Amino acid sequence: MVKQKTIQSEISLKGVGLHTGKEVTMTFKPAPINNGFTFVRVDLEGSPIIEADANYVINTQRGTNLEKLGVKIQTSEHVLAAFVGLDVDNVIIELNESEPPIMDGSSKFFVEAIEKVGVVEQDAERKYYVVKEVISFVDEATGSEIIVMPSEDYQVTAMVDFGTKVLGTQNATLKNIADFKTEISDARTFSFLHELESLLNDGLIKGGDLNNAIVYVDKEISPETMENLKKAFGKDHISVKENGILDNLTLHYPNEAARHKLLDVIGDLALIGIRIKGKVIANKPGHYVNTQFAKKMAKIIKIEQKNHIPVYDLNLPPLMDIHQIMNILPHRPPFLLIDRIIEMSTTHVVGMKNVTMNENFFVGHFPDAPVMPGVLIVEAMAQSGGILVLSTVPDPENYLTYFMKIDNVKFKHKVLPGDTLIFKCDLITPIRRGICHMQANAYANGKLVAEAELMAQIAKKQ
Repeated sequence: MVKQKTIQSEISLKGVGLHTGKEVTMTFKPAPINNGFTFVRVDLEGSPIIEADANYVINTQRGTNLEKLGVKIQTSEHVLAAFVGLDVDNVIIELNESEPPIMDGSSKFFVEAIEKVGVVEQDAERKYYVVKEVISFVDEATGSEIIVMPSEDYQVTAMVDFGTKVLGTQNATLKNIADFKTEISDARTFSFLHELESLLNDGLIKGGDLNNAIVYVDKEISPETMENLKKAFGKDHISVKENGILDNLTLHYPNEAARHKLLDVIGDLALIGIRIKGKVIANKPGHYVNTQFAKKMAKIIKIEQKNHIPVYDLNLPPLMDIHQIMNILPHRPPFLLIDRIIEMSTTHVVGMKNVTMNENFFVGHFPDAPVMPGVLIVEAMAQSGGILVLSTVPDPENYLTYFMKIDNVKFKHKVLPGDTLIFKCDLITPIRRGICHMQANAYANGKLVAEAELMAQIAKKQ
């Protein structure tokens, strides 16, 4: 079991927002289990919270921007990538402006801050979404595509093609998230000169600096543009290196642009809200396609969780066989309706029944169309729950189990001869005075076939 993690103590960073140009203080704080990543605008009344949720993405121009009830967070991706890359699950991110500090345009300084305070395990299991089949999203307008396929670990590959001489096709791959710090975290954001001119004209990148963004010169710089750049960056002199990069900034990697795109993918996919076990391949990724893919994944996961069908290896030795069950339950054939107990804890139990044509109830239900009666499926679920409640007493053979209440019963699919029924019963409230209140579900053929809320009580034999 992998446990959830948070940071050991709070730590603050200061800088300027890339687009707002405003001074900002950002503070990372430990968060409770299942909190995920939450932004808090401490500069606004009531300190409103904006969860790192793909459904809050409002636009993706020059970054991934979130908004909830009118409260905004801009360019969230670099910070989120740092936490995923450092294997952190739960953090509160306080800001006194809408935009985190750009720092050097990468996740490097955020990673260093996390490492400075350290990471601590929490008393809760980390949740994963295990990818079982290929899931994809395509942006028809740009040809950008992201797919995820089954894999034991979270892996990411970014393939980019900018179609320019100065920066053509590049690829980057992260096979192990543990390598994020050394291979990806210091890859800086970048822009082409033609984009830079447009951003300056639109009054953006007010916090821009030649030290926090790589500028690829994809066109000839006019004297007027050169003067505008000097003014924007506060420099007396600007030049173009032989490798086509503005000023004297040195690349960390030949494929730094692709690595930064990979960093963005990791940060944007953090908005799914759950860790992924799968291999992501992003072809010409960008914040729009990244976040649209995150929204699609989040929707799929929500639907699957709502209709979750547990899977058990029936080839493994059972926790209890039929003889052990008969030592606990007072029921006997033909009314003993479970064959095995697969697993059990203090709060749940999983039972199993092989349904055969030899069942005596098929004689009359129905002679020409055998279907297991719904009431007997409910009874079988209750017998599984009976194992759970009777396991709390030292002498179960001296007790009987009685129904007290059955609520919200639903039958969704027929159960036929040859089916294998799995019963999963989870306590709704703790067992007290021999009373067991549980949610019971029955599965067969990869489907939920019946569900009910059951209450029963055990009592000593008279």
